Amino acid sequence: MSFRWVAGRIALAMLLAAGAQSTQAADFVDSAQRRVMLPERIGRVMPAGPTAEVLVFALAPDKLIGWTRPLSAAQQRFLPAKAAHLPVIGRLSGPYPTAGLDALRRLRPDVIVDAGPISAERSGFADAIQRQSGIPYIFVDDSIERMPLILRSLGTVLGVGDRAEDLAIYAEHAIDALRGRLLIRPPNERPKVYYGRRPDGLETALPGSPANEEIDEGGVINVAAGLGRDGRIAITPAQLRAWDPNIIIAEDRPFYDSLLHDPIWRTLDAVRYKRVYLAPSLPFGWIDDPPGVNRLIGLYWLSTVFYPDMTQEDLRTQVKEFYDKFYGDKLTDAQVESLMRYAEAKAGETRRVGGEPLVGIGAALPTPVPGPGGVGTGPAPNTGLGGLGLGPPGRRVPTGGMVPLAPPTPLH
Repeated sequence: MSFRWVAGRIALAMLLAAGAQSTQAADFVDSAQRRVMLPERIGRVMPAGPTAEVLVFALAPDKLIGWTRPLSAAQQRFLPAKAAHLPVIGRLSGPYPTAGLDALRRLRPDVIVDAGPISAERSGFADAIQRQSGIPYIFVDDSIERMPLILRSLGTVLGVGDRAEDLAIYAEHAIDALRGRLLIRPPNERPKVYYGRRPDGLETALPGSPANEEIDEGGVINVAAGLGRDGRIAITPAQLRAWDPNIIIAEDRPFYDSLLHDPIWRTLDAVRYKRVYLAPSLPFGWIDDPPGVNRLIGLYWLSTVFYPDMTQEDLRTQVKEFYDKFYGDKLTDAQVESLMRYAEAKAGETRRVGGEPLVGIGAALPTPVPGPGGVGTGPAPNTGLGGLGLGPPGRRVPTGGMVPLAPPTPLH
């Protein structure tokens, strides 16, 4: 019996003792330390954004009242028919909201669920919507480390405790599988990785950002780490060529095709040794888009990409199990092949890379990035577990990496 399992059960017992259940009116303390009064019964759940919609769909698909954005035909093919045809209700939170109080009055949800990094601004927004609408608004931090606890606690709130426990155990195994593989990997054999976003691939996620959290977990070297932390940033082709990563992961197909065929990239180590991968994205992304529970299968996938010669389990079997367990969709062999066609690593592809600083769980302390006057900046402290009574909220932010060749362009 693992310590993680015992800790999770203790935390769940504390939540239950505090009244976090859906069969009777009760107070619930969310990840932002907000005390929310829940209704006696919860039958209709409105997600505030894409991350929350996947979380609610995985736990209680029959209670999800709709999607925050339209699903593509390709996404619908990887979902059960009932879920695929839920209405589009709009996005309540985030930078580009498409729903407001009018939508809440029309849809009449029993509770609103939001998910993502905790901040005073987002917590204040939740308070304002709850006050103006009279609808309970739960805000949870579903970062990877907290995912098992969030699944258990929110599952209890939604009245699906047994299902939540099953999903939480899966999440624990996925997290432990990658970390266990990392711990036995020699530090000088961890690769330099670039994650290219957008069709041109010239946007990347920085350490500590939700979009990069899964790569942080892999303990690899994020070549863009020297550009800062949190959020996303635009780079130049010259910067990517200078970094010369061992592995490149493309979010979009056009960048993947460009890496294989455009002469501008032919000298890159990742291109020369065929370690270029297209991140699967159906029905939801395996790295982000959104950065929610959909990333759990990505932990298994990235372990095969980063450390292919150490992979023992059959990734295709894991994919089928995850889609069945979390999405209620039994994939055909053809569907699995379509997901893996441009994403699969092969055993024996690993090349030794030595003497590099490391970033992520289980990594050695990163080499400081020179600051003004040559003074280095050390690693950020680990804030520990937060939210739901387990300490201060906030995502882990690894540091270290390379100094940029040119001033990057922040994305707002």
